[in-house]
Amino acid sequence: MKPLFLILSALLAAGVALGDPYVIAKGQAKRDVNQSNAQQGIAPAQPNQPAPPQAAPVDPVLAATLQNIASLRADFAALNNATGAKADSTQKVSLLNNLSAAAQGSKPASASVQKLAGHLTSAVLGKKILPAQQTKFARDIHAIFNSSHLSAAQQQMMFDDVKKILEGSGAATEDVAGVIADLKQIAGETK
Repeated sequence: MKPLFLILSALLAAGVALGDPYVIAKGQAKRDVNQSNAQQGIAPAQPNQPAPPQAAPVDPVLAATLQNIASLRADFAALNNATGAKADSTQKVSLLNNLSAAAQGSKPASASVQKLAGHLTSAVLGKKILPAQQTKFARDIHAIFNSSHLSAAQQQMMFDDVKKILEGSGAATEDVAGVIADLKQIAGETK
């Protein structure tokens, strides 16, 4: 065991002694160049940094979906915060446009969307729906407009969520029933 240790130690010492004798000289030369450049006002050379990783491209369908949900949420927030007995025409137009844009596959009939917009305006106007609920409400409505990929159980869950949010905000029972009926009609039209 001792002879093996002695041999390895000797080889290590020989490797260090026989190493590149110019390492110290190269290091001194680099320091001198950097010092000279610093005196002349030239920034020292930096080692090449790897470029930051490129961001993955955003899926345009996903971006459109997220934008539509955000727009619907903003419409619901505006209607929630309305103080008058009627919604402004700009609020109605914005809601109608965003509902029309929600369907990404087959589009529902324009009359169905207008009917839903009217019922939603009545149900949401001046009611207090929390921001987190507004987001869920917007997601559920967007999903129903694109319900061709949803099972019947998933659709029913969306309808139940919408109903629960509207009832929790104090919407009238007939307004809630109108919204749910309109959403069921739209779900049937977009299949």
